[in-house]
Amino acid sequence: MARKGEMIVGLDIGTTKVVAVVGERTAAGGLEVCGWGQAPSRGLRKGVVVDIDSTVTSIRQAVGEAESMAGCRVESVYAGIAGAHIKAFNSHGVAAVKDREVRTEDLSRVLALARAAAIPAEREVLHILPQEYIVDGQDGIKAPMGICGVRLEARVHIVTAAAAAVQNIVKCCSLAGLKVADMVLEPLASSESVLTDEERDLGVCLVDLGGGTTDIAVFGAGSLVHTAVIPLGGNHLTNDIVVGLRTPVVDAERIKRTHGSALSGKVPSDEVIEVPGVGDRAPRRMARRILCDIIEPRVEEIFRLVARELQSCGYEENLTSGIVLCGGSSLIPDLDELAEEVLGVLVRRGEPRALPGMPEGLRGPQFATAVGLVQYGLQADEQRFYMGRPSGGLFHRLGGWIRTALQQ
Repeated sequence: MARKGEMIVGLDIGTTKVVAVVGERTAAGGLEVCGWGQAPSRGLRKGVVVDIDSTVTSIRQAVGEAESMAGCRVESVYAGIAGAHIKAFNSHGVAAVKDREVRTEDLSRVLALARAAAIPAEREVLHILPQEYIVDGQDGIKAPMGICGVRLEARVHIVTAAAAAVQNIVKCCSLAGLKVADMVLEPLASSESVLTDEERDLGVCLVDLGGGTTDIAVFGAGSLVHTAVIPLGGNHLTNDIVVGLRTPVVDAERIKRTHGSALSGKVPSDEVIEVPGVGDRAPRRMARRILCDIIEPRVEEIFRLVARELQSCGYEENLTSGIVLCGGSSLIPDLDELAEEVLGVLVRRGEPRALPGMPEGLRGPQFATAVGLVQYGLQADEQRFYMGRPSGGLFHRLGGWIRTALQQ
């Protein structure tokens, strides 16, 4: 079926799965999901490509399924990126307003000056996200275009990634026949699909529990103020089960999903599960609580590391909207309750907000990043600046200018 609207494709290349979501821009400027596909991911470790061929195969499979469902050919994608190599910091830029009225070139100049902090050559700028604009000392300005003044300041959050990690993702996409329209920080993309504007304004922390890493994004006053990566995720839970129950990895993952709980005290002491043995060993029956006794301390460790990160950045007291969990590991029963106990704030599980045409299968928290990438792409051509929100168009060109300048 031929499609008339612009196609926008999000590609979540994760440690455990690759997901492609195809959206079509509607005549009213909205978005309709028209196809999606997923494939197991075997070429990444902790969010970083370690096997090019396996990653390319997974991308082709996921995109192929999405193409078949959508009835179109995918050529360009918005690709997600995560991993412990992600580093971010806040910066500040000051520029004179040329014509005493803030214009596009003034915004570009002040953001370029804010980005002028020393960044190692082996790192690449992913995002320059405005937190606040200040015109002639008046702070708290979100949209400075057209405001009269002579001095423009910008407080921004700059996200960088290891250049090699970025290049490997671009290479994998290229080998799969795809062009990367933009590279997007995964928790930033996830926030697009699961957070509300009110939560961003009041203060919220998004915790994306992936397979290889746990990604953190803190929002306040409508903008992104802090990001961090914890190198622990759902695969570590699975490995703990493999060792603790002496069972194959595939069975450990299945047992985690079907019988796991983050609070062993809520599991009946007489409930029994069957655990397959390794090799030719016969299956064994054991108390389900033993499984949960393995899961609970690892999940608690992850949330204590989240708490330590929030304390170190100074935002632990500013989370009026609490914590929002997403990612595949957030599906473990009682995990949100354990998070509340450890973090001492309200916690909810975030699912992607429904879009027109979005199938039921895409509405779980494990698909927050993939759906968010499509929503990011919808905004990419709009000529405006966002307060802590993804911005395409102008920001994308600024990022291209920066990359060109670094290569000279």
